[in-house]
Amino acid sequence: MLIDSHCHLDYFQGEDREAVIARAAAAGIGEMVTIGTRLTESDVVRGIAESHPNIWCTVGIHPHNAGEHPVPTPEAIVAETNHPRVIGIGESGLDYFYDKAPRDLQQDSFRAHIRAARLADLPLCIHARDADDDIAAMLRDEYAAGPYSFLLHCFSSTRALCEAALELGGYISFSGILTFPKSQEIRDIARDVPSDRLLVETDSPYLAPVPFRGKRNEPGLVAHTARVLGEIHGLDPAGIADLTTANFRRLFKKAA
Repeated sequence: MLIDSHCHLDYFQGEDREAVIARAAAAGIGEMVTIGTRLTESDVVRGIAESHPNIWCTVGIHPHNAGEHPVPTPEAIVAETNHPRVIGIGESGLDYFYDKAPRDLQQDSFRAHIRAARLADLPLCIHARDADDDIAAMLRDEYAAGPYSFLLHCFSSTRALCEAALELGGYISFSGILTFPKSQEIRDIARDVPSDRLLVETDSPYLAPVPFRGKRNEPGLVAHTARVLGEIHGLDPAGIADLTTANFRRLFKKAA
């Protein structure tokens, strides 16, 4: 069984969403995590998870949306996790590539999410783009105040950020980017990530893996990324499925 640890099922609508979920099940994707991007829309992702026994969710504010409302307190974020299907916080982080929200607000929001993850004892899903130094510094700074669990999702960052995350006990999740021909540097980093820290995801509807690159992504395609990750670590499809599922259960304790 494979688990898509990060997808956006709320981006699919009505019968299309149900068809996407059905295709994932038919492809052997046992479970999926649909990710929150606005705290004001937490009821949407919770509703999707409530309606399907094989779907979990997280709640949080994407860095793109950090400037839409005042930065919530950690306690306000934690309050949104009081539901059996909510197994994590996020996605939060920093995105200096698009800069859709002021950087100071992104940073304030990121800290609030880290502190919420610590308070709730739930893992934080981190979005990182062109902000590796600041993310590493904030992760270390906050970890000094008390431990928390997290993963870098859709990893496409530097080796330095990967190593900083691993030093703090973080997990690394790989998306379809891993399969792209020009992603050899990412494959090299993936090779050196300890096997007990690996996860796979789609980040659908974005970043479809080879041979579907350029098309709409969906959870049923996560097997293509898993196959490449397995080859990098010398594992067959069943082996990488077992490994990443075990890692998922260890990180997302509420889903165990």
